[in-house]
Amino acid sequence: MLSRRGFLTRSGLGLLGTSGLVLGLPGDNPPEELGGEERIPDGSASKGMITARTEDAISRGLAFLQRNRDREGSFGTGGYRGNVAVTALSGMAFMCFGSQPGRGPYGRIIQDSVRFILGKENVLGRNPGFLHNPAASLHGPMYGHGFATLFLSEVYGMVHDRVLREELRAKLRLAINLILTAQRRNGEGAWRYEPGSSDADLSVTICQIMALRSARNAGIGIPKKAVDDCTAYVKACQERREGWFRYMKRGGGGGGVQGFARTAAGVCALNAAGIYKGPEVEEGLKFLARNKPVGRFGRPDLHYFYGHYYAVQAMWTAGGAYWNEWYPAIRDELLDRQSADGSWVDQICSHYGTAMACIILQVPNNYLPILQK
Repeated sequence: MLSRRGFLTRSGLGLLGTSGLVLGLPGDNPPEELGGEERIPDGSASKGMITARTEDAISRGLAFLQRNRDREGSFGTGGYRGNVAVTALSGMAFMCFGSQPGRGPYGRIIQDSVRFILGKENVLGRNPGFLHNPAASLHGPMYGHGFATLFLSEVYGMVHDRVLREELRAKLRLAINLILTAQRRNGEGAWRYEPGSSDADLSVTICQIMALRSARNAGIGIPKKAVDDCTAYVKACQERREGWFRYMKRGGGGGGVQGFARTAAGVCALNAAGIYKGPEVEEGLKFLARNKPVGRFGRPDLHYFYGHYYAVQAMWTAGGAYWNEWYPAIRDELLDRQSADGSWVDQICSHYGTAMACIILQVPNNYLPILQK
């Protein structure tokens, strides 16, 4: 399978740096310049963690998504039918299996999802680049924009259809510009529910900085100031004594179980900004480790999959004992939680829960570009 980096190099599509923008992020260096302690741990030894039972669960989960997708290429049910975030996450779940747009067993599905999301750019005619389906966004459209932009950045360089590739290139740059413009207009240097929001919160901010990181990995220039401002906001959200992160810089939420999802998002946001070491990351990881999955769960919590989606990425990036203890715990918990039809239940919708679970379980495959080691 040709990696995105290889395709970008061969096609010349990596030359996308915009004048006045920089490609690097704080803490990033060329691989040959990184010291051993600064390297993100290699993930090749982790593939053995995907047991035969796990492979079966993944296959059944992806089959559930495949047979329940909408004909126009979208995912989601109920009020979330056609939601761009659910569609993006579902597309990435299939990418984690190793398929690419138009290639592999799920290539057609991924390509259709790309087309669907591109078709939702600026549908209201007010915000060029805004990836949003007003008929399927019950709360906080910038969540959807962040996930959708991340997905488009992840497939960038993998699309072989010339017409689709050009549309992707143009609309992805508009989507990135919308994120950057929203941040500049924001009074706190981060993001919240709407492109014009004047305040910020961590749960929306993580979606945007991950999209920016993925775009940067694809060769699109990102201003250093955007990363610095986001980093400052995320660090200001942390309760340093215990390591957990607040919902907003000025407060919101506590530690314990209720701080789990926010802390996972906070650590991932710092990682996306190129920060892998330091007290904020270390204390955040320690807090997460104290809340390791234990296999006991009742009614699905609204933030269960959101939190574990980020937690598994934080542990994957940290590597070592963090990863070796975390993945088997969340893997086994998810396996016990799967429904007979292959889905995972969630309050948002079963497509969302299933996509999230399949992404989490497939992290050791090392196929999603933003997680590649």
